[in-house]
Order: sequence, then structure tokens, then C-alpha cells
Amino acid sequence: MSRNLFLIGTDTDVGKTYIAGLILKKLQEGGLHAAYYKAAMSGNARTADGALIPGDALYVQQVSGIPQPLKSMCPYVYERAVSPHLAARLEGHPVDMARVLEGYHALCRAYDCVTLEGSGGILCPIRQDEQEIWLPDIVRACGAGCLLVADAGLGTINAVGLTAFYLKANAIPLKGIVLNHFVPGDVMHEDNRNMCAAIAQCPVVACVKDGDASLDLSLDGLLSLYEPAKEAAS
Repeated sequence: MSRNLFLIGTDTDVGKTYIAGLILKKLQEGGLHAAYYKAAMSGNARTADGALIPGDALYVQQVSGIPQPLKSMCPYVYERAVSPHLAARLEGHPVDMARVLEGYHALCRAYDCVTLEGSGGILCPIRQDEQEIWLPDIVRACGAGCLLVADAGLGTINAVGLTAFYLKANAIPLKGIVLNHFVPGDVMHEDNRNMCAAIAQCPVVACVKDGDASLDLSLDGLLSLYEPAKEAAS
């Protein structure tokens, strides 16, 4: 049975995709048949012939070395660097939950582990028109626990705490925290690691320094964060 884990962030640009690349790399090097999935991706460039390039997915593919086809990694790709709900309003092609889940369940049938990545922070609007979809709706629909990526610096205690409180209030499991841009020996970063674990009541499973090419977490430790994937409704 496939297992899954959903990467979320305290904010946009905290390094979710960077961490996703390191996670997929460890799974790939550990002999797992691993896949990456992101429901909606905005802020993407175009090829010379005008086709959109799913930048985050391409980065993860290149860093991790996974052979997964790029086209299976993200069903909704937008050019504008704005929230997915606004990108869809400006460009068309709004997110359809059924299509998101169809792509996700196809990966679950084909891969050992599916690592999902959210857009922005936990309260990212994915669609806002006659339908309303928020990122937590996708997390719940996939039946995944979350790994929270946060910056190691000033302000992260509040950001981690608020995200953890929201997840708990909405019965979404928080499996662990990764602190990015961590500087070992920095008194604030070291204290933030302890405070984030305490306020979230969840372990900081890894601290990632700028430029790290691998995740300082054992393969068994990483796999312990993954949950069995829910089967698609028949």
C-alpha cells in the first residue's frame, strides 16, 4: 500500500520545495519508488513555444533524480505569481477537486510513497468562485498527515504555533517540523527549535542549513512520518 505525507509551510517562500527535493532524494536513494504531487502551482515561466513549465516540480525532479514524468506532478499550472485562486481567476482553468484527486490516486496506485506539497501557508485559497477550495480541503481529501516547513529565524515561534493550532482545531495530524535556513550554534535558532517543538507539541525532525544537499534524517525516521494512503472511493 502506498504511503503519503503532505508538506505545508508557515508561509510562502519558506523552502517547501527545497525540502521536498531533499525528501524525494532520500527516498529515491533508499530504493523507494517515490512520487511528488502539487495540486496547484503559480508563478511559472513558459517555454519558447508558450507551454507553461511547472517550476517547483521540475526542481524536485532534478534535485531528487526521481524518474516520475513531469506531467503527472501537477494538474494545475499558472503563470501569474499570485495565490492559485487569483491566478485561476486571471488565467482561467480553476482547480477541480475531482481532477486533483484523480491524479493523486493514480500516483498512489503506482508508487510506494507520495509526497505532496501545498501552496503558500495552510490557509491558502485554491479556488474562490462558485466553488470554494482551501488548502486544508485538499489535505483532508488526501487523508494525509502534515510535515510543517518553517524558517528558523525571528518570528517562527508565532508562525509555527498558529499553524499547529489551526491543524489541531481542524483534526489534521501534524507529524513533524523542519526548520530551514538553520544556523547551528545560533542562540535564537537553537531556542526556536526548542520553542517550536514545545508550542506545537510536535518534534522538530530536521534542521536544514543553507546549501544542504541532503536531509539530516534517517530513512526509517523519514518513513515513520508517512501514513497509509486512503483508497479512492469506488
